[in-house]
Amino acid sequence: MRDWNLLLKPPNIVLFMGVGSFSVALYSTFSGRVSSRYRWVYRAEEPIVFWLVVAIYYLGSLLCFGCFFYDVYRPSE
Repeated sequence: MRDWNLLLKPPNIVLFMGVGSFSVALYSTFSGRVSSRYRWVYRAEEPIVFWLVVAIYYLGSLLCFGCFFYDVYRPSE
C-alpha cells in the first residue's frame, strides 16, 4: 500500500493545488459567478472584476503546473 503522506509532500501538493485552482476557474467560467473576498461577483453585474479574478485562478493553476513539471522533469545539472 502506498504511503499517503507522500502525496502531501512537494511536488505532489503543488499538482493538487493546480488542479484545484483550475477546477475553481472552470466552475466560475461556466457558472458566471466567482467568490471574492466577502461576496459573490457575478459576470453580468461586474464583468471586469469577474474576469480579473478568473484570470488570477487560471494563472495560479498555470504557475502550479509549471512548478510541478519543473520539479518532476528538472534538467540534469
